Amino acid sequence: MTYTDLQEATRILGLGERATLKEIKSKHRELVKRYHPDTGSKSDPETIRKINAAYRFLLDYVLNFRFSFAEDEFYEQSPEERIFKQFADDPLWGTK
Repeated sequence: MTYTDLQEATRILGLGERATLKEIKSKHRELVKRYHPDTGSKSDPETIRKINAAYRFLLDYVLNFRFSFAEDEFYEQSPEERIFKQFADDPLWGTK
């Protein structure tokens, strides 16, 4: 597994630098529906093989990735919670 392989897999699925597992699965489903040989339109067995290989590669990468449950990482991925925490004690914006 190299970074080049990762870039190629994200390019095949049309993903950006960041994606959730839900987005990866959704994009895979969309592409499979579009290129599957049984659909008749745009059917290409080689393309579907590449899409499935990219999907398996990304799933393997994501499922073996270590997630951080640190507070700073949580607030980085949830900006609305960070803002709420920042202004929670403010009488105008907070809940008190």
